[in-house]
Amino acid sequence: MEAWFKYFITQSISYACIIILIITFLESLALVGLLLPGIVFMTTIGTMIGNGKLSFYPSWITGILGCLLGDYLSYYIGWKFKNWIYNIKLFQKNITLFNKIKNTIHQYSMFTILIGKFIGPTRPLIPMIAGMLKLPMKNFIPPSIIGCILWPLIYFLPGILTSIIINTSSIYPIQNSFKWTLIIILCIIWTGCWLLWKFWKNYKNSTILKIISKKNIIILIIINALIGIVGFIYIQYYLIIMIFQKIIIHIFIIHKIY
Repeated sequence: MEAWFKYFITQSISYACIIILIITFLESLALVGLLLPGIVFMTTIGTMIGNGKLSFYPSWITGILGCLLGDYLSYYIGWKFKNWIYNIKLFQKNITLFNKIKNTIHQYSMFTILIGKFIGPTRPLIPMIAGMLKLPMKNFIPPSIIGCILWPLIYFLPGILTSIIINTSSIYPIQNSFKWTLIIILCIIWTGCWLLWKFWKNYKNSTILKIISKKNIIILIIINALIGIVGFIYIQYYLIIMIFQKIIIHIFIIHKIY
């Protein structure tokens, strides 16, 4: 199926846009999105964008339109067919998830709609539940638009980056020094984020952080951030990163690689 999908979508820009529109629409459509492996299709599209077989902006814009259509139709279905939806087996199987979303929407409607767009099981449910709860359109439309703009981009990116890394490393072998530098930088960034998170959320209750004074933790976070920034600047001078940046510019600005 994946081979057929890749063949069909690369035949022309019109076919590609139609397929992307259908996928993003169904991914956002009430209940139907629960049955689709959307991340597989979106990553595949991202891979083809990274390979230069698809143009980025037409794919992104089509994805936004499909997402918006799915959201607004789902809202209408929830608003119009609320009683019928309660009796569907697929809905009953996900009743626990429905109740959690319902409670969250009541408390944080705009935040829930926006964040839910990036979580597979909730993406096709939240617009429908918003309609079932008759959430005012002024609370539904803004986060829906923002989410539909960001969702295709974020779901395309893993495929785009993976494709570029594979193609680049096959032509320009990755140096061992670059690998170790990158691993060290990522570990430093992760440690800094962990310290910041613990400090922000659990400072008073954390036995680990009680060993170090509050002032020293702040100093560690600052030092960690500075090392991370310096390391990030340093790896920009590796040849593979320069080539990687050039390809990214071609995809997002020039719209093609070759």
